[in-house]
Amino acid sequence: MVIHSYRHRYNLVPGDPACADIERQLAMQPPITVPTITFDGADDGVRPPSPASAHAHRFTGTREHHVVPGAGHNLPQEKPAVFAQAVLRLVRGG
Repeated sequence: MVIHSYRHRYNLVPGDPACADIERQLAMQPPITVPTITFDGADDGVRPPSPASAHAHRFTGTREHHVVPGAGHNLPQEKPAVFAQAVLRLVRGG
């Protein structure tokens, strides 16, 4: 399943037809309007960290972006306290 997911992300294989409508909507990349906290792991071996400005145009709501030292590609697993604190801040409204 994971291998298929990556192949689909890179348009090498078709996705599940049951999800085609959702895929079309996501491909339009609608703006994200809700308060958001985004992260990049400073030590990500899959994709290097990007500046907050790289994706700022995708967000119309408030957004914080953090590069987390000591984290790689799976921040919720590698830095669970950082991730949980961010979720709690969003749930509490700030």
